[in-house]
Amino acid sequence: MTMPVSPPTGLKTVDIVKWIATAIQLVGYGLTGMNIVPWNVFAFFAGIVLWFAVGVMWKDKAIMVVHLGAFISLFVGYLNS
Repeated sequence: MTMPVSPPTGLKTVDIVKWIATAIQLVGYGLTGMNIVPWNVFAFFAGIVLWFAVGVMWKDKAIMVVHLGAFISLFVGYLNS
């Protein structure tokens, strides 16, 4: 009989992903404030993808839709810059 593997702190995988996504988004804001381009955009892309994954894990369509919209907006802006 095998025991399921879980993070040692008792956090669920979705909790870890959402905090990593949040940290990456904050880095993106900081990079934007310091005008470090295009790394700010890359950080935002990573954060958006991770938050979309959180929406999938939670089966929360609102989170998925808002981050899909953010991804499309950021991608179109990046292509036009």
